[in-house]
Amino acid sequence: MKVLIVGGGGREHALAWKCAAAPRVSEVLVAPGNAGTASEPKVRNVEVAAQDIAGLTQLASAERVDLTIIGPEGPLVAGVVDAFLARGLACFGPRQAASQLEGSKAFAKEFLQRHGIPTARSRTFTRERFDAAWVRSQRAPLVVKASGLAAGKGVVIAESTDAAVSAAQGMFAGQFGAAGRGGAGRGVPGGRRGKLHRDGGWRAHPAARHLPGPQRLRDGDHGP
Repeated sequence: MKVLIVGGGGREHALAWKCAAAPRVSEVLVAPGNAGTASEPKVRNVEVAAQDIAGLTQLASAERVDLTIIGPEGPLVAGVVDAFLARGLACFGPRQAASQLEGSKAFAKEFLQRHGIPTARSRTFTRERFDAAWVRSQRAPLVVKASGLAAGKGVVIAESTDAAVSAAQGMFAGQFGAAGRGGAGRGVPGGRRGKLHRDGGWRAHPAARHLPGPQRLRDGDHGP
């Protein structure tokens, strides 16, 4: 069988390597792939961007791909699985509706609260409805998250409420691109909203130290 891996990072390299090791797999295509995947036996990079949904479906059809595996969150949120299934192409990954749980931290928090799934306290804000006074009334540290996809970068652990306010305002101003301008999630600014969480997010939450994430950059937890 022929497998297509969508993406160009280390995760996709690992997927391609493991798929290629299967005796029943004749070839693995990676779109767009990277230098690592280019050196793997039975693996071939293809110059189609991970966000090019039309190009990916055309590639899968032309190459008679038996199974496509989606690595990055961006194409999933954009509906790549729905597009493949609509053309009768086998594709592994959540549909666009389910991908909202990853694509919007605000949506994920609301989902958890609606279904009674334990989660940290938080509030979600838009730029227009940001309540700095409420943030300053909370106990630090606070985690501020961009609600949208930010490639793992849209989180700030604020050691003071003033720092949390500044982080939120920076996200609304475009620090993390579109991810921080619209939606908010737990203790984090996000999308066109922001949320601060105690444990992490751009909703405002007091941070829970016993949780494993989010983690700071740099040795000794000195980064943002």
